[in-house]
Amino acid sequence: MIELLKALQKIEERINYLIQIKDFTNWGNLFGFQETCTKLKQNPYDFHEEQFAQEIRKLDESISFLEERAEEQLTPMERVRIVRTKERFSLKDILENVYEDYTELGGQDEANIDPAMVCAKATIVRKIKGKPYTATVMVIGQETGHGEEFRNGGSCRPEGNEKALRYMKVAETEGIPIHFYIFTPGSFPIEEYPGAAQQIARNIYTMTKLRVPSVSLISEGGSGGAEAIGLSDFRLMCSHGYYSVISPEGAAAIEGRIKEGEKVPKELVEVCAERLKLTAKDNRSMGTIDAIVKEPPLGARHDDFAFFAQIRSEITRATDKVVLSAKSFKAFRDWENRRRKKKTERKHLAVDIPWDLNPDEQRRLLALRSKKYRDMALAGFSGHPAPTETFFKQFQEKSEKVYYNLRYDVLKNSQKQIKKAVRDMSGEGSVIIKRLSTPLITVKEFFAKEGTKQGPPLRITHNTSVPIQTSQPMHDPLELTDTYTSPRANEDRTVTCPNSGTHGCKDLWIPDLYGEFGGVCENCGHHFPLEYKWYLHNIFDPNSIFFFNMDITSGNPLGYKGFDARLKDAKKKTGRNAGNMTFTANVMDIKIVVSMLYQDFRSGTVGSAEGEKFVQACELAARKKRPLLSYVHTTGGIRIQEGTFGVTQMPKCTMAVREYIDAGGLYIVVYDNDSYAGPVASFLGCSPYQFAIRSSRVGFAGPRVIRETTGTDIPPDYHSARNALKRGHIQGIWDRRDFRRNLYKSLMTMGSHNLYYR
Repeated sequence: MIELLKALQKIEERINYLIQIKDFTNWGNLFGFQETCTKLKQNPYDFHEEQFAQEIRKLDESISFLEERAEEQLTPMERVRIVRTKERFSLKDILENVYEDYTELGGQDEANIDPAMVCAKATIVRKIKGKPYTATVMVIGQETGHGEEFRNGGSCRPEGNEKALRYMKVAETEGIPIHFYIFTPGSFPIEEYPGAAQQIARNIYTMTKLRVPSVSLISEGGSGGAEAIGLSDFRLMCSHGYYSVISPEGAAAIEGRIKEGEKVPKELVEVCAERLKLTAKDNRSMGTIDAIVKEPPLGARHDDFAFFAQIRSEITRATDKVVLSAKSFKAFRDWENRRRKKKTERKHLAVDIPWDLNPDEQRRLLALRSKKYRDMALAGFSGHPAPTETFFKQFQEKSEKVYYNLRYDVLKNSQKQIKKAVRDMSGEGSVIIKRLSTPLITVKEFFAKEGTKQGPPLRITHNTSVPIQTSQPMHDPLELTDTYTSPRANEDRTVTCPNSGTHGCKDLWIPDLYGEFGGVCENCGHHFPLEYKWYLHNIFDPNSIFFFNMDITSGNPLGYKGFDARLKDAKKKTGRNAGNMTFTANVMDIKIVVSMLYQDFRSGTVGSAEGEKFVQACELAARKKRPLLSYVHTTGGIRIQEGTFGVTQMPKCTMAVREYIDAGGLYIVVYDNDSYAGPVASFLGCSPYQFAIRSSRVGFAGPRVIRETTGTDIPPDYHSARNALKRGHIQGIWDRRDFRRNLYKSLMTMGSHNLYYR
């Protein structure tokens, strides 16, 4: 009877698990089966043992049938619920069952620095020709726990992501591979130092060029939290996991325009989960992951030991593949690849290949990683050049690269080296001459003094009849160009400054405010929002702007219902094809490349088209050795309607800007109005030179998201530019009227002294 009761308990757990997946509905009469289990548990001895066993068999058959049907008909939202159940396996389960041994770093459990992030030094056994080989790896991942509150559901604070970054660098120093495990609904949205957005940006920036192989496994991948440890050489995903730009509930709140405090309809959440294409199968077809790890029906749980053996096999095989692709022995790589393809792609290595890489192999690894992310999400936009155009474009780019390398790297550097040598030689020569001539000069000065004692002192007179020449007042070339006045200046009325109550500001006459005042209150300095056209015409030299890549067009790669019409409206409203304008311009004759996210096109959100335009701007700036300015008129974050096509722009664009900076480029970011979420947590936030226009707001998540996630209210100025400056997010606050002057100063004082115009 005891064994039968244990079997009954197992069946009850299976029923409860199904109820969770089906969102506590009476699907398939689950509540009825649950009630039957309760009755059998309460009165087990009212039945004969055979009768009791028969009841259990009937229950087992019924639940097995429901499990099969549920697995066949799993919806995307049900997969989301699977990864959120307490029965789901966690990182600790993987550490204990996949690796032979491990040592947790940075403290343990509640004593850890942010228990939602776990870093461990671990050993794993690889089988090569049936023989075991032990290798050391660094394991980094979010830990959801099994109902432990201090784990925060795998939602990491900035200090948790900082800890992950620290041990990434340790692994790089020791030359060992990194295994990332992603179990997070998203990062904890707080701005206190180091700040959620800034820390994620630092992590991604570092991961782009880690000189060790890295493999990641995604169970629950939520937006920026996943990207904080998600950039790797090979990305695996659990078959019942999800990877998304936003949670289905968050997408439903945005799509349904649900007011704060109101409940999001379940039906809308289900619809958004379907539209986001967040399943493993969807992501594999889009190319945002590399392979899928098959789970048992209805998802793997913390006691699925056969699944852990599969993870060990898949994670070691993926590491082998990354290492093999970077190894120096090309003949062996080709032979090994042919050997695998004869039978199965998942065949084990034939010989022992060490997981450490020499400098040449590291360079090959970084080149492959760069190409991997450069090619990501190319199917998410239209406007690709025709084959003939591609040929001429490639020829033009290569020609430009040769020309500018010859002009600036060879000729100009040679000229600099010659000048330096002449200066050094003249300096050394002057020292030698000075030493030889000092005694003679001393004697000469002595006789000169003797001579001055005999005659009268020399009188110096000034001819006061000659007029002093004075220069005529000239226009300051660093002032705003004043070639454009906002159409708002045409309104004949006054507006009240928001700070009038605290600063006593008088009402402002609109023609003055949006005319000569540049949208700035002269009393308190409050900046009223201005359209992006004002910046195009007033900041850069007149007639110096030339747009490029205007054919790259935002699309609807997921077929998101209703989004085509919204895109059409945005294109008609702006006359442009994407929310990122890229152009070349001059500032006091200094040629620069500019990427501008602007409010009018879908609130400056970033999708695959916007990301591609930014990447090409980085490549152009690197090729022509020009500074790169990213002016953020407004950005609402990553475009949710593009799903993971959008979220992968975070690592893709960061990779491009890292390579530009490493090549000696000067990258400046200026925030304005509202600048939030994914772009700030990646390719914007990684800049060493970040500034904000006064009265702008900069951060990771908006006030509503912070309140709903943390349960606490934030002060009205939480995202202000002044607070961003205090936290070290930005390096300065600019007055709009001084934008041109400050930009020129930054171009002349920041970055490498080897820039082309220095």
